[in-house]
Amino acid sequence: MTRRLLMTADAVGGVWTYALELARALVPFGIDTTLATMGPLPTTDQIADAAAIPGLDLVTSTFALEWMEHPWDDVRAAGEWLVELESRVQPFVVHLNGFVHAALRWRAPVLVVGHSCVVSWHEAVGGDIDAAWLSAYREAVTAGIRAADCVVAPSATMLSALQRHYGPLRRAAVVENGRDPSAFRIARKAPFVLTAGRLWDRAKNVDALRRIADRLSWPLVAARGLPRHVMTSGLLRASIFALPARYEPFGLLPLEAALSRCALVLGDVASLREIWGDAALYVDPDDADALHAAIESLIADPRRLQEYAGRAHSRARRYSVDRMASRYARIYDDFAKELRCAS
Repeated sequence: MTRRLLMTADAVGGVWTYALELARALVPFGIDTTLATMGPLPTTDQIADAAAIPGLDLVTSTFALEWMEHPWDDVRAAGEWLVELESRVQPFVVHLNGFVHAALRWRAPVLVVGHSCVVSWHEAVGGDIDAAWLSAYREAVTAGIRAADCVVAPSATMLSALQRHYGPLRRAAVVENGRDPSAFRIARKAPFVLTAGRLWDRAKNVDALRRIADRLSWPLVAARGLPRHVMTSGLLRASIFALPARYEPFGLLPLEAALSRCALVLGDVASLREIWGDAALYVDPDDADALHAAIESLIADPRRLQEYAGRAHSRARRYSVDRMASRYARIYDDFAKELRCAS
């Protein structure tokens, strides 16, 4: 018997990719998905991608997301919309890719996935942020997380941050993100370094690469806001993917780069070391000379470059979308068993 999952998402970042990958991979488990989006509307290409997934019903809105400026009126309105949607859809589980709405009065069990949060982001990258806004955000997120039946994070590092900032958690689990390796081909590599992210984003720290670009032996290509198929093409040809991040709870782009057999140069933060182990080179995000030296060490030694590309590719294959979906399906089933036992 097919069951229906209600999942929330937005169309502005990696959560969209994650949600579609998961919805597709849950179909063999007899789970169809209603995907409710908030924030900017999906593009025509994104809508087409969603339409290609069996059993996926896409429902869109333009309510502001909880991490946006002055979102709270929209967050409340979105909550009313979601509760009404649950009444119509009657899902067996509500899967929220955000925090605040977990505090609503749901009929079904509620799972919250903490892909990132503003408090842990600010802790990692610093900078000015309105104290009153941050206090309101922390209060709302704390209420949501503590109301959730289960909180999931894509890394133990991120789960620890959620525990520290908002805990205690009723039930918690780590489920690493996954990608379908068949979506990424391996081809003849070209001599260039690829990165991705906005120059102003202190978390991704792409600006550190821009500052050393003139000193690199190979060209640096910085991708910003490209369609997914264009980004995939860039990863296919790039020899090195560099992301000297200060904050990255999991990192879908490094995973995609590794599946494309790029060597990885990453920021030396706990979450990236957790995910990649000895399959990447790590640098202090604030040490431009170390970043330059790490990239040049790969450029100057083709064997070393191939070794790290191979390590990354091998490590990446453990983060499969099928494994991710299996873990989530098991958690959903645990919810269903508990409800049967309670009734």
